[in-house]
Amino acid sequence: MPLTASEQRGFTAFGVGLLLLMTFVAWLSSKENDQSEGAPSSYSAQRRGAKAAYLLLQKSGYVIQRWEQPPAQLPSEAAGVMLILAGPESSPRLDEMSGIVRFLMRGGSVLIAGVQPNPFVPQASAEDDDYRVGFSECTPVALTSLTRGGTISQDSNLAWDSSKDAALVHFKDENGKPVVVSYTLGQGRVIWWASALPLTNAGIRDHHNLDLLLNSIGDSRRILWDEYYHEQHAAPSAHASNPAQLWALAQAGFLGLLVILTFSRRSGPVIPLARESRLSPLEFVETLGSVFHRAHGTQVAVEIAFSRFQQVAARRLGIHGTANAEDVLAAMAKRGIKIPAHVAALVGRTDEAASDTELSEKKALEHVQALNEATLLLEPTLPTDRKKLE
Repeated sequence: MPLTASEQRGFTAFGVGLLLLMTFVAWLSSKENDQSEGAPSSYSAQRRGAKAAYLLLQKSGYVIQRWEQPPAQLPSEAAGVMLILAGPESSPRLDEMSGIVRFLMRGGSVLIAGVQPNPFVPQASAEDDDYRVGFSECTPVALTSLTRGGTISQDSNLAWDSSKDAALVHFKDENGKPVVVSYTLGQGRVIWWASALPLTNAGIRDHHNLDLLLNSIGDSRRILWDEYYHEQHAAPSAHASNPAQLWALAQAGFLGLLVILTFSRRSGPVIPLARESRLSPLEFVETLGSVFHRAHGTQVAVEIAFSRFQQVAARRLGIHGTANAEDVLAAMAKRGIKIPAHVAALVGRTDEAASDTELSEKKALEHVQALNEATLLLEPTLPTDRKKLE
């Protein structure tokens, strides 16, 4: 069926409007990314930025500078020089890794924080583990130059492979996973942190994180804070792309898909929609009810209501999810939750009722109603509802 002129204009206006809407959504998304927690760059004042640590070291008299050149240009006189790779946002190429290795062989030190160290230095072995929520406390393993400050905090899900014995472990998390290690390479030294949290704006004041940073720097006479692997560095590519180009391609592809689907539906056969019977759900419920009725499974309803009561009690009272009725009632009384005597009596006999295969429908209904009332007392309800129950 050919389109009329008015339909064609309407379809074109719809496509243009949709494209403008998607462009606006892409712009909002880019603004949200700009307002994220940031990365541990010395330029960033955001929560995950590291500007505070950089300025603190600068004001404390350390010879520190931002390093925005590739690793091949690291100083040849590397003794006493530390390179800080704080949460790199890209990985080095093979020739760039060789530049870091040469720097270490000449006596330099490298601090790698918050990233898999394997692409940056050899003999490294980190693995993914359970994520540490918040500022997880990590304790010293041995008395070393890095542990003199005491406990630190870490997040992320990285941990050193404990099967590797080449590295000296300084700190472990609450699960016994190594999170701060060091080892020598040539004349240099590699220090790895599982997370860059101790040097971020949000984490530098927590526990003894600042002590860890200062102890890791040690007596280095010069500090190079890497910015080459942050947003300031774009890896050379013959087909460079940016988020705006990707969004434009996605919008064009989506618009083309809409055109194809629209014309294919218009040119295809017209088939009326199948009307689903409204009786089907009711028939299913009635069938299921008749099955339980024939099987005399009245205790099943009590089991279901009691299971929900146990789950709500476990969440509200902090008890085990498999606690029996008497334990739940005792916990409610301890918390000052008043429950009517007749309700408490029925709830207390729930274990017996749930195992009674000869339980009558009337008794089962009484137990279910009592369990529902007790459950409402545990769940947050409006004051009017609570007054009705009392």
